[in-house]
Amino acid sequence: MAKNQTLEEKRKHISSGGAEKYHAKNAEKGKMFVRERLQLLFDDDLNIEDAFFANNQDDKLPADGVVTGIGKINGEQVCVMANDSTVKAGSWGARTVEKIIRIQETAMKLQLPMLYLVDSAGARITDQVEMFPNRRGAGRIFHNQIKLSGRVPQVCLLFGPSAAGGAYIPAFCDIVVMVDGNASMYLGSPRMAEKVIGEKVSLEEMGGAKMHCSVSGCGDVLAKDEQEAISFARKYMSYFPANYRKAPAQKESIDPVAFEKSIEELIPENQNAPFDMYQLIDRIIDEDSFCEIKKKFAPELITGLSRIDGRVVGIIANQPRAKGGVLFPDSADKSAKFIQLCDAFNIPLLFLVDIPGFMIGTKVERAGIIRHGAKMLSTMSEATVPKISVIVRKAYGAGLYAMAGPAFEPDACIALPTAQIAVMGPEAAVNAVYANKIAELPEEERPAFIKEKHEEYKENIDIYRLASELVIDDIIQPDRLREELSTRYEAYQNKDVTFTERKHGVYPV
Repeated sequence: MAKNQTLEEKRKHISSGGAEKYHAKNAEKGKMFVRERLQLLFDDDLNIEDAFFANNQDDKLPADGVVTGIGKINGEQVCVMANDSTVKAGSWGARTVEKIIRIQETAMKLQLPMLYLVDSAGARITDQVEMFPNRRGAGRIFHNQIKLSGRVPQVCLLFGPSAAGGAYIPAFCDIVVMVDGNASMYLGSPRMAEKVIGEKVSLEEMGGAKMHCSVSGCGDVLAKDEQEAISFARKYMSYFPANYRKAPAQKESIDPVAFEKSIEELIPENQNAPFDMYQLIDRIIDEDSFCEIKKKFAPELITGLSRIDGRVVGIIANQPRAKGGVLFPDSADKSAKFIQLCDAFNIPLLFLVDIPGFMIGTKVERAGIIRHGAKMLSTMSEATVPKISVIVRKAYGAGLYAMAGPAFEPDACIALPTAQIAVMGPEAAVNAVYANKIAELPEEERPAFIKEKHEEYKENIDIYRLASELVIDDIIQPDRLREELSTRYEAYQNKDVTFTERKHGVYPV
């Protein structure tokens, strides 16, 4: 930077980022300049920018490739770090790392949400001694993220690469939004994989946005472009308080839109017939208030933020249209992370239950379904926010437990009139108990015998009998469900419990 430049000329030079050719290259890929992203993200651009002149003695490293500061989203202050990929591909030098650490420390001191706009090739190898191994090196960024976890919301918007150790920035965030076609994260690049282990693979296969949002689960939301990613972040933040000491803001209630089918008409009498759980969700939440997380990952379980009568509620719902709503290792993990997120920031939970149970078989046992299921049960059990479970249709086996069944201290376990709770469904139960007897009967007598035993079993698990035994707290007409939930969440809003006294649990990870 020329010494004879005025202050304004210096500021203009730094705020313009890297060389024009890098701006043009990004534009070809549909990527915005970092400061344009921040203008879209914040109500009024950055209010405060720190370390603007970092590394200003090097003309080619304006702001040392990262913007850090404080701005407002939906009128609320948040802290941000944003890589500038026009400066050395957004790579990290010693001052880059120090800037990120300092804004994290600011978020910690002010108890403000921390947003990470990531678009970085990783560490500058030339700076590794200064920025990699020391006490305020890159490792401190992740250490700070772990300290911030559960204290303030942490959001990652991934616009480009997040390579090698830098991939742990998204890993430690509450939610990761990835831009399709440009975002990627990986510990080793395709070139490194080919060199070290002889694997030939594309960048998309190795760590692309579609893969992470549908296969690995490291990504939560797949955005078609940067504008959609930023718009999602603004919506997502509207459901959260600034930190764990506060409650989410309540908004004016908006009634659901009118549907031709009522909830009662929507749910099939046949316990095994699929129906779309999204349609039930739309009928009980405020209009246009559903903010889904991990839609493309483990779709047999739906997780998302919503509002009921203006109050923020996190929803965990089985989806009968996907794999029958059976829980797999991935869906158990998906649920565990979402429950932790809601519980950390005082967001009540709603479990919409229509579950045949956990998947069985060699493949899932080898994948550790018992361990993954235990994670889901642990986080659900430990959550101290208001919890309501609604048995929509069926709750069989350990599926009842995983979806906040009565033994796990939900504030209420309510059911619709056609609901069933049992160790297993009638067909499986009759087969398990009477298989030998059925085999001995003449073939023409088997259907009548099986039907008779089905009816006996259904009487045994009748929902009114379970209500009589205090297994469930109430049976609700389907079209009164929204009203019932609203009344109960209002009543439970001052819930204040400690799960148990200890340092921490030993988790089945």
